[in-house]
Amino acid sequence: MRPTVRFLSDALLERIVAEARATLCQLGVEIHNDGVLSLLSDHGARIAADTKRAHLTEDTIDDALWTVAGGFALYDVHGRKTHDLSGHNVHFTPGSAAINLLDGGKQDVRPPTTEDYINYVKVVAQLENIASQSTAMIPADVHRNISDSYRLFLSLLYGEKPVVTGAFTVDAFNVMRDLQLAVRGSQDELAAKPLAIFSCCPTAPLKWSDVTSQNLVDCALHSIPVEYVSMPLSGFVAPVTLVGTLVQHTAETLSGIVISQLINPGTPALYGGSPAIFDMRYETTPMGAVETMMIDCAYNEIGKHLGLPTQAYMGMSDAKLLDAQTGLESSMGAMLAALAGVNNVSGPGMLDFESCFSLEKLVLDNEICGMTRRLVAGIEPRDDFPAQPLFEELLQEQHLLISNHTRAHLRLEHYMPGTVIDRANRSRWREEGRTTLGQRAQAEVERLIVHHTDSSLADDVKTELAKLMKSEARRYGMDTLPHETL
Repeated sequence: MRPTVRFLSDALLERIVAEARATLCQLGVEIHNDGVLSLLSDHGARIAADTKRAHLTEDTIDDALWTVAGGFALYDVHGRKTHDLSGHNVHFTPGSAAINLLDGGKQDVRPPTTEDYINYVKVVAQLENIASQSTAMIPADVHRNISDSYRLFLSLLYGEKPVVTGAFTVDAFNVMRDLQLAVRGSQDELAAKPLAIFSCCPTAPLKWSDVTSQNLVDCALHSIPVEYVSMPLSGFVAPVTLVGTLVQHTAETLSGIVISQLINPGTPALYGGSPAIFDMRYETTPMGAVETMMIDCAYNEIGKHLGLPTQAYMGMSDAKLLDAQTGLESSMGAMLAALAGVNNVSGPGMLDFESCFSLEKLVLDNEICGMTRRLVAGIEPRDDFPAQPLFEELLQEQHLLISNHTRAHLRLEHYMPGTVIDRANRSRWREEGRTTLGQRAQAEVERLIVHHTDSSLADDVKTELAKLMKSEARRYGMDTLPHETL
Protein backbone atom coordinates (compact mmCIF):
# COMPACT_ATOMS: atom_id res chain seq x y z
CA MET A 1 0.00 0.00 0.00
CA ARG A 2 1.32 3.43 -0.91
CA PRO A 3 1.18 5.84 2.04
CA THR A 4 -0.54 9.14 1.26
CA VAL A 5 -1.50 12.45 2.87
CA ARG A 6 -4.46 14.73 2.19
CA PHE A 7 -5.39 18.19 3.44
CA LEU A 8 -8.68 18.93 1.68
CA SER A 9 -12.05 17.21 1.95
CA ASP A 10 -13.86 16.65 -1.32
CA ALA A 11 -16.42 19.30 -0.42
CA LEU A 12 -13.81 21.92 0.44
CA LEU A 13 -11.79 21.18 -2.69
CA GLU A 14 -14.82 21.58 -4.93
CA ARG A 15 -15.79 24.85 -3.21
CA ILE A 16 -12.27 26.25 -3.74
CA VAL A 17 -12.41 25.41 -7.44
CA ALA A 18 -15.89 26.88 -7.80
CA GLU A 19 -14.82 30.14 -6.12
CA ALA A 20 -11.73 30.35 -8.34
CA ARG A 21 -13.80 29.88 -11.50
CA ALA A 22 -16.27 32.53 -10.35
CA THR A 23 -13.38 34.90 -9.68
CA LEU A 24 -12.06 34.48 -13.23
CA CYS A 25 -15.49 35.04 -14.73
CA GLN A 26 -16.60 37.93 -12.54
CA LEU A 27 -13.39 39.78 -11.60
CA GLY A 28 -11.26 38.54 -14.48
CA VAL A 29 -7.50 38.28 -14.94
CA GLU A 30 -5.20 41.15 -15.99
CA ILE A 31 -3.17 40.33 -19.12
CA HIS A 32 -0.57 42.66 -20.60
CA ASN A 33 -0.36 40.95 -23.96
CA ASP A 34 -2.61 42.23 -26.73
CA GLY A 35 -2.39 39.02 -28.72
CA VAL A 36 -3.57 36.93 -25.79
CA LEU A 37 -6.36 39.40 -25.00
CA SER A 38 -7.52 39.20 -28.62
CA LEU A 39 -7.44 35.40 -28.49
CA LEU A 40 -9.53 35.33 -25.32
CA SER A 41 -11.98 37.81 -26.80
CA ASP A 42 -12.40 35.57 -29.84
CA HIS A 43 -13.39 32.77 -27.47
CA GLY A 44 -16.07 34.68 -25.61
CA ALA A 45 -14.16 36.53 -22.91
CA ARG A 46 -15.28 40.05 -22.07
CA ILE A 47 -12.26 42.37 -22.25
CA ALA A 48 -12.04 45.60 -20.26
CA ALA A 49 -9.65 47.56 -22.50
CA ASP A 50 -8.83 50.22 -19.90
CA THR A 51 -7.69 47.71 -17.28
CA LYS A 52 -6.63 44.88 -19.65
CA ARG A 53 -8.79 42.49 -17.68
CA ALA A 54 -10.21 39.43 -19.38
CA HIS A 55 -13.39 38.03 -17.89
CA LEU A 56 -13.43 34.36 -18.84
CA THR A 57 -16.46 32.18 -19.40
CA GLU A 58 -17.33 28.91 -17.72
CA ASP A 59 -17.42 27.20 -21.11
CA THR A 60 -13.89 28.33 -21.98
CA ILE A 61 -12.57 27.00 -18.66
CA ASP A 62 -14.40 23.70 -19.18
CA ASP A 63 -13.04 23.33 -22.71
CA ALA A 64 -9.47 23.94 -21.52
CA LEU A 65 -9.74 21.36 -18.77
CA TRP A 66 -11.20 18.89 -21.26
CA THR A 67 -8.25 19.13 -23.66
CA VAL A 68 -5.31 19.44 -21.25
CA ALA A 69 -3.08 16.37 -21.04
CA GLY A 70 -3.56 14.17 -17.99
CA GLY A 71 0.14 13.34 -17.93
CA PHE A 72 3.24 13.27 -20.08
CA ALA A 73 6.77 11.91 -20.18
CA LEU A 74 10.21 13.52 -20.27
CA TYR A 75 13.25 12.19 -22.11
CA ASP A 76 16.99 12.74 -21.82
CA VAL A 77 19.24 14.06 -24.59
CA HIS A 78 19.43 10.57 -26.13
CA GLY A 79 15.66 10.16 -26.22
CA ARG A 80 15.50 7.76 -23.29
CA LYS A 81 12.42 8.08 -21.09
CA THR A 82 13.25 9.41 -17.62
CA HIS A 83 9.91 10.66 -16.23
CA ASP A 84 6.33 9.46 -16.13
CA LEU A 85 4.55 12.59 -14.93
CA SER A 86 1.17 11.08 -14.16
CA GLY A 87 -0.74 9.50 -11.32
CA HIS A 88 1.19 9.62 -8.05
CA ASN A 89 4.63 9.11 -9.59
CA VAL A 90 7.18 11.35 -7.86
CA HIS A 91 10.36 12.81 -9.38
CA PHE A 92 12.82 15.27 -7.88
CA THR A 93 14.63 18.14 -9.59
CA PRO A 94 16.87 20.88 -8.13
CA GLY A 95 15.52 24.32 -7.39
CA SER A 96 15.95 27.05 -10.01
CA ALA A 97 17.45 30.45 -10.74
CA ALA A 98 19.45 31.13 -7.59
CA ILE A 99 21.37 34.42 -7.64
CA ASN A 100 23.86 33.24 -5.00
CA LEU A 101 25.97 30.16 -4.41
CA LEU A 102 26.97 28.94 -0.96
CA ASP A 103 30.73 28.41 -1.16
CA GLY A 104 31.21 25.16 0.75
CA GLY A 105 34.79 25.98 1.69
CA LYS A 106 34.27 29.55 2.90
CA GLN A 107 30.75 29.01 4.22
CA ASP A 108 29.65 32.28 2.68
CA VAL A 109 27.68 33.27 -0.41
CA ARG A 110 28.96 34.72 -3.66
CA PRO A 111 27.63 35.17 -7.20
CA PRO A 112 27.80 31.93 -9.21
CA THR A 113 30.14 31.59 -12.18
CA THR A 114 30.14 29.44 -15.29
CA GLU A 115 32.58 27.07 -13.61
CA ASP A 116 30.16 26.68 -10.69
CA TYR A 117 27.34 25.88 -13.10
CA ILE A 118 29.38 23.26 -14.94
CA ASN A 119 30.35 21.66 -11.63
CA TYR A 120 26.66 21.59 -10.71
CA VAL A 121 25.80 19.78 -13.95
CA LYS A 122 28.57 17.26 -13.29
CA VAL A 123 27.26 16.60 -9.78
CA VAL A 124 23.57 16.29 -10.65
CA ALA A 125 24.41 13.93 -13.51
CA GLN A 126 25.52 11.33 -10.95
CA LEU A 127 22.75 11.69 -8.36
CA GLU A 128 20.40 8.73 -8.80
CA ASN A 129 17.53 10.24 -6.83
CA ILE A 130 17.50 13.53 -8.77
CA ALA A 131 15.75 12.73 -12.05
CA SER A 132 16.34 15.96 -13.94
CA GLN A 133 18.47 19.05 -14.11
CA SER A 134 17.19 22.55 -13.58
CA THR A 135 18.77 25.83 -14.59
CA ALA A 136 19.69 26.06 -10.96
CA MET A 137 21.80 29.21 -10.68
CA ILE A 138 22.43 32.31 -12.75
CA PRO A 139 26.11 32.70 -13.76
CA ALA A 140 27.21 36.28 -13.14
CA ASP A 141 30.02 36.18 -15.72
CA VAL A 142 27.80 36.47 -18.82
CA HIS A 143 25.54 39.22 -20.11
CA ARG A 144 22.21 39.16 -18.29
CA ASN A 145 20.31 38.95 -21.60
CA ILE A 146 21.79 35.54 -22.37
CA SER A 147 21.75 34.11 -18.84
CA ASP A 148 18.58 32.06 -19.54
CA SER A 149 19.78 30.49 -22.77
CA TYR A 150 23.35 30.06 -21.52
CA ARG A 151 22.21 27.98 -18.55
CA LEU A 152 20.17 25.69 -20.79
CA PHE A 153 23.12 25.47 -23.20
CA LEU A 154 25.52 24.39 -20.43
CA SER A 155 23.01 21.82 -19.16
CA LEU A 156 22.63 20.26 -22.61
CA LEU A 157 26.36 20.43 -23.40
CA TYR A 158 27.66 18.84 -20.18
CA GLY A 159 24.68 16.82 -18.91
CA GLU A 160 22.24 14.28 -20.28
CA LYS A 161 19.19 14.56 -18.00
CA PRO A 162 16.14 16.61 -19.08
CA VAL A 163 15.98 20.20 -17.84
CA VAL A 164 13.47 22.33 -15.96
CA THR A 165 14.07 25.88 -17.15
CA GLY A 166 12.38 29.11 -18.16
CA ALA A 167 12.82 32.34 -20.10
CA PHE A 168 12.72 35.74 -18.42
CA THR A 169 12.60 37.57 -21.77
CA VAL A 170 10.61 37.02 -24.95
CA ASP A 171 13.74 36.96 -27.12
CA ALA A 172 15.43 34.25 -25.04
CA PHE A 173 12.75 31.72 -25.91
CA ASN A 174 13.75 31.42 -29.57
CA VAL A 175 17.35 30.40 -28.95
CA MET A 176 16.26 28.10 -26.10
CA ARG A 177 13.86 26.41 -28.50
CA ASP A 178 16.61 26.10 -31.10
CA LEU A 179 18.98 24.54 -28.56
CA GLN A 180 16.42 21.82 -27.92
CA LEU A 181 15.84 21.33 -31.64
CA ALA A 182 19.59 20.90 -32.14
CA VAL A 183 19.48 17.98 -29.72
CA ARG A 184 16.27 16.37 -30.99
CA GLY A 185 16.74 17.07 -34.68
CA SER A 186 13.21 18.17 -35.56
CA GLN A 187 10.10 19.82 -34.21
CA ASP A 188 8.17 16.54 -34.44
CA GLU A 189 10.81 14.68 -32.42
CA LEU A 190 10.87 17.42 -29.78
CA ALA A 191 7.09 17.27 -29.45
CA ALA A 192 7.18 13.47 -29.27
CA LYS A 193 10.01 13.35 -26.72
CA PRO A 194 10.03 16.53 -24.61
CA LEU A 195 13.47 17.52 -23.33
CA ALA A 196 12.60 20.44 -21.08
CA ILE A 197 9.83 21.99 -19.02
CA PHE A 198 9.45 25.78 -19.02
CA SER A 199 8.26 27.60 -15.91
CA CYS A 200 5.63 30.26 -16.66
CA CYS A 201 4.77 32.56 -13.76
CA PRO A 202 1.72 34.78 -13.33
CA THR A 203 2.06 37.80 -11.06
CA ALA A 204 -0.02 37.95 -7.90
CA PRO A 205 -2.75 38.95 -7.77
CA LEU A 206 -4.40 37.65 -10.96
CA LYS A 207 -2.04 39.06 -13.59
CA TRP A 208 0.05 37.84 -16.53
CA SER A 209 2.80 40.11 -17.82
CA ASP A 210 3.60 40.48 -21.51
CA VAL A 211 6.68 38.25 -21.17
CA THR A 212 5.13 35.42 -19.17
CA SER A 213 1.95 35.25 -21.21
CA GLN A 214 4.04 35.22 -24.40
CA ASN A 215 6.07 32.35 -22.93
CA LEU A 216 2.81 30.42 -22.55
CA VAL A 217 1.96 31.09 -26.19
CA ASP A 218 5.41 30.16 -27.50
CA CYS A 219 5.60 26.93 -25.50
CA ALA A 220 2.13 25.88 -26.61
CA LEU A 221 2.92 26.58 -30.28
CA HIS A 222 5.91 24.23 -30.06
CA SER A 223 4.30 21.63 -27.73
CA ILE A 224 6.92 22.35 -25.07
CA PRO A 225 5.62 21.39 -21.61
CA VAL A 226 5.07 24.20 -19.13
CA GLU A 227 4.65 24.34 -15.39
CA TYR A 228 2.35 27.10 -14.18
CA VAL A 229 4.07 28.73 -11.20
CA SER A 230 1.53 30.86 -9.39
CA MET A 231 3.07 32.60 -6.36
CA PRO A 232 0.44 34.08 -4.03
CA LEU A 233 1.83 35.20 -0.67
CA SER A 234 -0.61 34.61 2.19
CA GLY A 235 -1.25 37.83 4.08
CA PHE A 236 0.56 40.07 1.58
CA VAL A 237 -0.65 39.69 -2.04
CA ALA A 238 -3.13 36.95 -1.19
CA PRO A 239 -5.64 36.33 1.59
CA VAL A 240 -4.00 35.44 4.90
CA THR A 241 -5.98 32.21 5.16
CA LEU A 242 -4.73 29.07 3.48
CA VAL A 243 -8.11 28.50 1.83
CA GLY A 244 -8.17 32.05 0.47
CA THR A 245 -4.67 31.63 -0.91
CA LEU A 246 -5.72 28.37 -2.56
CA VAL A 247 -8.65 30.10 -4.27
CA GLN A 248 -6.27 32.69 -5.70
CA HIS A 249 -3.69 30.09 -6.72
CA THR A 250 -6.39 28.05 -8.46
CA ALA A 251 -7.71 31.07 -10.35
CA GLU A 252 -4.25 32.16 -11.51
CA THR A 253 -3.35 28.64 -12.61
CA LEU A 254 -6.66 28.05 -14.39
CA SER A 255 -6.10 31.24 -16.38
CA GLY A 256 -2.75 29.87 -17.57
CA ILE A 257 -4.34 26.57 -18.55
CA VAL A 258 -6.95 28.41 -20.62
CA ILE A 259 -4.30 30.39 -22.53
CA SER A 260 -2.18 27.31 -23.27
CA GLN A 261 -5.09 25.17 -24.39
CA LEU A 262 -6.59 27.85 -26.63
CA ILE A 263 -3.26 28.12 -28.43
CA ASN A 264 -2.71 24.38 -28.79
CA PRO A 265 -5.23 21.94 -27.26
CA GLY A 266 -3.44 19.11 -25.53
CA THR A 267 -0.32 21.11 -24.67
CA PRO A 268 1.36 19.20 -21.81
CA ALA A 269 1.54 21.07 -18.53
CA LEU A 270 2.17 20.71 -14.82
CA TYR A 271 -0.24 22.23 -12.33
CA GLY A 272 2.45 23.88 -10.22
CA GLY A 273 3.34 26.87 -8.13
CA SER A 274 5.55 28.50 -5.56
CA PRO A 275 3.17 30.05 -3.04
CA ALA A 276 4.23 30.88 0.50
CA ILE A 277 3.00 32.50 3.62
CA PHE A 278 4.37 35.98 4.34
CA ASP A 279 6.22 36.27 7.65
CA MET A 280 5.33 39.80 8.70
CA ARG A 281 7.97 39.83 11.43
CA TYR A 282 10.84 39.65 8.96
CA GLU A 283 9.08 40.52 5.68
CA THR A 284 10.15 37.16 4.22
CA THR A 285 8.50 34.34 2.29
CA PRO A 286 9.49 31.15 4.14
CA MET A 287 9.50 28.13 1.84
CA GLY A 288 10.29 25.95 4.85
CA ALA A 289 7.18 27.02 6.77
CA VAL A 290 4.75 24.20 7.46
CA GLU A 291 1.87 26.35 6.19
CA THR A 292 3.67 26.85 2.86
CA MET A 293 4.04 23.10 2.57
CA MET A 294 0.36 22.62 3.41
CA ILE A 295 -0.65 25.02 0.61
CA ASP A 296 1.59 23.12 -1.81
CA CYS A 297 0.15 19.74 -0.91
CA ALA A 298 -3.39 21.09 -1.08
CA TYR A 299 -3.03 22.67 -4.52
CA ASN A 300 -1.53 19.39 -5.67
CA GLU A 301 -4.82 17.77 -4.65
CA ILE A 302 -6.69 20.40 -6.67
CA GLY A 303 -4.48 19.83 -9.70
CA LYS A 304 -5.09 16.09 -9.60
CA HIS A 305 -8.82 16.68 -9.14
CA LEU A 306 -8.74 18.77 -12.33
CA GLY A 307 -6.93 15.97 -14.16
CA LEU A 308 -3.43 17.46 -14.42
CA PRO A 309 -0.01 16.23 -13.31
CA THR A 310 1.52 18.45 -10.66
CA GLN A 311 4.65 20.32 -9.55
CA ALA A 312 5.67 22.05 -6.32
CA TYR A 313 8.68 23.87 -4.86
CA MET A 314 9.36 21.74 -1.80
CA GLY A 315 12.38 20.06 -0.25
CA MET A 316 14.15 23.39 0.23
CA SER A 317 15.13 25.41 3.28
CA ASP A 318 15.28 29.03 4.39
CA ALA A 319 18.47 28.36 6.38
CA LYS A 320 21.66 30.15 5.36
CA LEU A 321 24.07 27.25 5.96
CA LEU A 322 24.03 23.46 5.92
CA ASP A 323 22.67 23.07 9.44
CA ALA A 324 19.92 21.40 11.45
CA GLN A 325 17.28 23.79 10.09
CA THR A 326 18.29 22.78 6.58
CA GLY A 327 17.70 19.11 7.32
CA LEU A 328 14.46 19.76 9.18
CA GLU A 329 12.78 21.86 6.47
CA SER A 330 14.16 19.97 3.48
CA SER A 331 13.25 16.51 4.71
CA MET A 332 9.79 17.59 5.88
CA GLY A 333 9.07 19.19 2.50
CA ALA A 334 10.36 16.28 0.44
CA MET A 335 8.43 13.77 2.50
CA LEU A 336 5.14 15.67 2.40
CA ALA A 337 5.49 16.23 -1.35
CA ALA A 338 6.06 12.55 -1.97
CA LEU A 339 3.21 11.48 0.30
CA ALA A 340 0.92 13.92 -1.52
CA GLY A 341 2.01 12.50 -4.87
CA VAL A 342 3.49 15.70 -6.35
CA ASN A 343 4.79 14.55 -9.73
CA ASN A 344 7.76 16.91 -10.04
CA VAL A 345 9.25 18.22 -6.81
CA SER A 346 11.53 21.23 -7.34
CA GLY A 347 13.77 22.26 -4.48
CA PRO A 348 16.83 20.10 -3.74
CA GLY A 349 19.95 22.23 -3.34
CA MET A 350 18.07 25.43 -2.47
CA LEU A 351 18.57 27.65 0.59
CA ASP A 352 17.65 31.15 1.75
CA PHE A 353 14.15 31.71 0.34
CA GLU A 354 15.00 30.24 -3.11
CA SER A 355 17.86 32.69 -3.60
CA CYS A 356 20.93 30.54 -2.84
CA PHE A 357 22.13 27.23 -4.25
CA SER A 358 24.40 24.78 -2.45
CA LEU A 359 26.07 21.78 -4.04
CA GLU A 360 26.64 20.37 -0.56
CA LYS A 361 22.93 20.63 0.19
CA LEU A 362 22.19 19.01 -3.17
CA VAL A 363 24.12 15.84 -2.30
CA LEU A 364 22.44 15.76 1.11
CA ASP A 365 19.05 16.23 -0.53
CA ASN A 366 19.81 13.36 -2.88
CA GLU A 367 19.85 11.13 0.20
CA ILE A 368 16.68 12.72 1.58
CA CYS A 369 14.99 12.06 -1.77
CA GLY A 370 16.23 8.46 -1.73
CA MET A 371 14.78 7.86 1.72
CA THR A 372 11.55 9.55 0.67
CA ARG A 373 11.25 7.39 -2.43
CA ARG A 374 11.68 4.32 -0.24
CA LEU A 375 8.99 5.61 2.10
CA VAL A 376 6.35 5.96 -0.60
CA ALA A 377 7.19 2.53 -2.00
CA GLY A 378 5.42 1.32 1.13
CA ILE A 379 5.47 -2.06 2.83
CA GLU A 380 4.81 -5.15 0.74
CA PRO A 381 5.36 -8.87 1.45
CA ARG A 382 8.43 -10.39 -0.23
CA ASP A 383 8.46 -14.15 0.26
CA ASP A 384 7.40 -13.59 3.88
CA PHE A 385 4.51 -16.08 3.95
CA PRO A 386 4.40 -18.66 5.27
CA ALA A 387 6.68 -17.19 7.94
CA GLN A 388 7.57 -20.42 9.76
CA PRO A 389 10.47 -21.59 7.51
CA LEU A 390 12.21 -18.22 7.83
CA PHE A 391 12.00 -18.29 11.62
CA GLU A 392 13.13 -21.89 11.72
CA GLU A 393 16.27 -20.78 9.85
CA LEU A 394 16.72 -17.84 12.23
CA LEU A 395 16.45 -20.07 15.30
CA GLN A 396 18.92 -22.55 13.84
CA GLU A 397 21.54 -20.07 12.56
CA GLN A 398 20.93 -17.29 15.12
CA HIS A 399 21.13 -14.73 12.32
CA LEU A 400 19.91 -14.19 8.75
CA LEU A 401 22.84 -12.16 7.42
CA ILE A 402 23.59 -14.47 4.48
CA SER A 403 20.29 -16.24 4.06
CA ASN A 404 18.76 -16.51 0.60
CA HIS A 405 15.87 -14.36 1.76
CA THR A 406 18.20 -11.57 2.91
CA ARG A 407 20.28 -11.63 -0.26
CA ALA A 408 17.19 -11.60 -2.45
CA HIS A 409 15.47 -8.66 -0.79
CA LEU A 410 18.04 -6.56 1.08
CA ARG A 411 18.45 -3.80 -1.50
CA LEU A 412 14.75 -3.64 -2.27
CA GLU A 413 13.79 -3.35 1.38
CA HIS A 414 16.61 -1.20 2.79
CA TYR A 415 17.70 2.11 1.28
CA MET A 416 21.49 2.42 1.64
CA PRO A 417 22.58 6.08 1.77
CA GLY A 418 26.04 7.14 0.69
CA THR A 419 28.85 8.59 2.75
CA VAL A 420 27.12 11.94 3.32
CA ILE A 421 24.92 10.22 5.92
CA ASP A 422 26.82 8.98 8.97
CA ARG A 423 25.72 5.53 10.12
CA ALA A 424 29.01 4.40 11.67
CA ASN A 425 29.33 3.77 15.40
CA ARG A 426 31.12 6.43 17.43
CA SER A 427 34.49 4.68 17.57
CA ARG A 428 34.60 4.23 13.80
CA TRP A 429 33.46 7.82 13.31
CA ARG A 430 36.38 8.97 15.44
CA GLU A 431 38.83 6.76 13.55
CA GLU A 432 37.65 8.18 10.25
CA GLY A 433 38.27 11.79 11.26
CA ARG A 434 35.24 12.93 13.30
CA THR A 435 33.77 14.48 10.15
CA THR A 436 30.81 16.83 10.21
CA LEU A 437 27.91 16.72 7.79
CA GLY A 438 29.31 19.73 5.96
CA GLN A 439 32.72 18.11 5.56
CA ARG A 440 31.24 14.88 4.25
CA ALA A 441 28.99 16.73 1.82
CA GLN A 442 31.88 18.83 0.56
CA ALA A 443 34.03 15.74 0.05
CA GLU A 444 31.22 14.06 -1.89
CA VAL A 445 30.82 17.10 -4.15
CA GLU A 446 34.55 17.09 -4.88
CA ARG A 447 34.50 13.34 -5.58
CA LEU A 448 31.59 13.63 -8.02
CA ILE A 449 33.22 16.48 -9.93
CA VAL A 450 36.44 14.50 -10.33
CA HIS A 451 34.66 11.29 -11.37
CA HIS A 452 32.29 12.88 -13.87
CA THR A 453 32.47 11.51 -17.40
CA ASP A 454 31.76 13.73 -20.39
CA SER A 455 28.31 13.72 -21.94
CA SER A 456 28.02 11.18 -24.75
CA LEU A 457 26.00 13.58 -26.88
CA ALA A 458 27.23 13.41 -30.48
CA ASP A 459 30.06 15.83 -31.34
CA ASP A 460 28.15 17.37 -34.23
CA VAL A 461 25.25 18.18 -31.89
CA LYS A 462 27.64 19.76 -29.39
CA THR A 463 29.11 21.82 -32.22
CA GLU A 464 25.65 23.00 -33.25
CA LEU A 465 24.80 23.91 -29.66
CA ALA A 466 28.00 25.97 -29.39
CA LYS A 467 27.29 27.68 -32.72
CA LEU A 468 23.81 28.73 -31.60
CA MET A 469 25.03 29.98 -28.24
CA LYS A 470 27.96 31.95 -29.65
CA SER A 471 25.68 33.61 -32.18
CA GLU A 472 23.32 34.68 -29.41
CA ALA A 473 26.22 35.93 -27.25
CA ARG A 474 27.60 38.10 -30.06
CA ARG A 475 24.30 39.99 -30.13
CA TYR A 476 25.27 41.31 -26.71
CA GLY A 477 28.95 41.98 -27.36
CA MET A 478 30.41 38.70 -26.10
CA ASP A 479 32.83 37.11 -28.58
CA THR A 480 34.06 34.52 -26.07
CA LEU A 481 31.95 32.64 -23.54
CA PRO A 482 33.44 31.72 -20.15
CA HIS A 483 33.11 27.94 -20.63
CA GLU A 484 35.51 28.14 -23.58
CA THR A 485 38.41 29.14 -21.34
CA LEU A 486 37.92 26.51 -18.62
